[in-house]
Amino acid sequence: MKKRDDKEGMGTGKRVAIALLLLAGLLVVGSVVALMFGSDSVADGANTAIVRIEGPIAGDESAGLLGDDSVSSSDVVAQLEKARDDDRIKGVILEINSPGGSAVASDEIAQAVKSVRASGKPVVAWIRESGASGAYWIASSSDHIVANRMSITGSIGVISSYLEFAQFLDQWNVTYNRLVSGDMKDVGDPFEKLTPEDRAFLQGKLDRVHEFFIEEVAANRNLSVDKVRAIGDGRFYLGVEAKDIGLVDELGGKEEALAYIENRTGETAVTAVFEEKRGLLDELLGTISRAKAPTVQDLAREGMARQRAPVPLLR
Repeated sequence: MKKRDDKEGMGTGKRVAIALLLLAGLLVVGSVVALMFGSDSVADGANTAIVRIEGPIAGDESAGLLGDDSVSSSDVVAQLEKARDDDRIKGVILEINSPGGSAVASDEIAQAVKSVRASGKPVVAWIRESGASGAYWIASSSDHIVANRMSITGSIGVISSYLEFAQFLDQWNVTYNRLVSGDMKDVGDPFEKLTPEDRAFLQGKLDRVHEFFIEEVAANRNLSVDKVRAIGDGRFYLGVEAKDIGLVDELGGKEEALAYIENRTGETAVTAVFEEKRGLLDELLGTISRAKAPTVQDLAREGMARQRAPVPLLR
């Protein structure tokens, strides 16, 4: 019996060793690929960086269990700083196709855009299908905005809605034990009924963020605060409508964006896409993660995380 246990132990040890060797091999291959193709390299002759903002904007990249891929403000800021500091790059095109997202993340990217402009390099925002809310905040911080005539733009507003389960718990005779220190600590808890005082408190925060949004757009677009407030009630505009009210400079697409850069720099624009490169190991782990089917518990946890502590969103 003891010999059999020893053999089983040896077999397990061999399997672990093989797995470690395979993992080490993957890391080596990934490093070789990175060295061969250089994630930080810029195409020969490129003088114009294209930085893409695609999908909902978040502070950190996350592809949630429910499949809502988002763009990380940290990644976008890093690419903008890279373009700013690269002497070969003379201008930047923001390729935008986003409904907006986190107010903080949108502001982080907008400030990075301003830092590129402060370095003397022109930045043009190219809105494709959508450049709304937080994405429009970012676009407004550029020198020039080009938008497709049928694109969705504007939507200068803030949202922080959530589901409330208090009545549901009552109907199913479920007790929620509230333990907090500080009466306002759990404002927005989905298991607590929203009182008029709580609603006023949360609404005040949203109104404050909305005012920041309005002031930023007004300053960025050289418009009066009163005008932006009048058109910034959360409604979206088609690109052609946005141009008529001063939210967009020009209708068009990539060619118009390139022409603007060429006009500002006096050089023929040669583009290079600046983006975060994923290594081989990242791709493998990502594939494994996507292949794993979420359990009921996973979905429940994510649903709960989405409902707790409502965060102002520019969407």
